[in-house]
Amino acid sequence: MVMNKPDKGLKATKDTWFRRISGLFQRRQLDPALWDELEELLIGADVGVDTTVRLLEAVRSRVKADGMTDPGQVRGALQEEMVRVLEVPRTTRAETPGPRVVLVVGVNGTGKTTSIAKLACLLKREGKSVLLAAGDTFRAAAIDQLQVWGKRLGVEVIAHQPGGDPAAVVFDAILAARSRGLSAVIVDTAGRLHTKVNLMEELKKVRRVIDKADSTLALDVLLVLDATTGQNALAQARHFAEAVEVTGVLLAKVDGTAKGGMVLAIADKLGLPIRFLGTGEGVDDLVVFRAKEFVDSLFAAD
Repeated sequence: MVMNKPDKGLKATKDTWFRRISGLFQRRQLDPALWDELEELLIGADVGVDTTVRLLEAVRSRVKADGMTDPGQVRGALQEEMVRVLEVPRTTRAETPGPRVVLVVGVNGTGKTTSIAKLACLLKREGKSVLLAAGDTFRAAAIDQLQVWGKRLGVEVIAHQPGGDPAAVVFDAILAARSRGLSAVIVDTAGRLHTKVNLMEELKKVRRVIDKADSTLALDVLLVLDATTGQNALAQARHFAEAVEVTGVLLAKVDGTAKGGMVLAIADKLGLPIRFLGTGEGVDDLVVFRAKEFVDSLFAAD
């Protein structure tokens, strides 16, 4: 598997909030003020109030139980508890002989189509064969954009005419991938507003069609969230999770925010595993999320 580190995309977050958090542990001894300052900085980094409170309660419990007096030990405990929050178990179906289907959902403007291209590129680097399905049939431009990416990446795109049935596109794509022995089908979907019930129903229909094509296929439902929207992304995630049983999150535009702490809120509040991070504008700027690697990057010295 290709291994990339998230350091590049986390620079803004690290250089602001987490540099200040690390600075708290430079003092010679623990004092009550540290906890208040740490709480303020974590909330400022978009970890969220509830998640911050739970995180610090766990750290303080360990400090008391283990008799920690060295600030460096407390920092280590904080990092370990952050990793624990982020290590959400995956719930996707086990691998089967057929292609893995990745249904990519999210609202307009999150960078969904570009993220699909990045994911296809990552899978190709891992030696997998990929097919793209242009399931966003509501916008002709969306189909064109996916076809441009497919041409650039050397990946076939299954598409119907604009205005067609998204579920039919997905069904055809799965049949094509199975007949050609491909590893994965990545499905684009319309950038549905999470408040539109009828559009959510369309997503549910696509999900049912995937099962109809082959109920044994390995299936991921990957929700693309824009890291720059902060805590507002949580509301989006809740609606999508209820509609289509989201199995993981691709957090796009991580490089565009200084508040990367929201990954902790997503994992803690929604119980959804972070699967990938978009760390830049290039097609190679997508990294597989690994909790310890992520936390280590936030706290690493320059």
